[in-house]
Amino acid sequence: MTVLVLTGVLLLVVGGCACVVWAARGGPRWARGVARATLAAGELARASRRSSGRSNGRSGGDDDSDA
Repeated sequence: MTVLVLTGVLLLVVGGCACVVWAARGGPRWARGVARATLAAGELARASRRSSGRSNGRSGGDDDSDA
């Protein structure tokens, strides 16, 4: 069951990314709407990651900085 849910989420992410590219090339109105929703979801995920990083006492910066 978990594999099915993760597969569904992966398909939604890939479809959203495809709509972002298609909308950038002048796709139909519905693709622009899906692209807008995908970009908004990405911004929400980024904002939640930033806020959770501050709440646990970590300093700002990228995770790759110690490589």
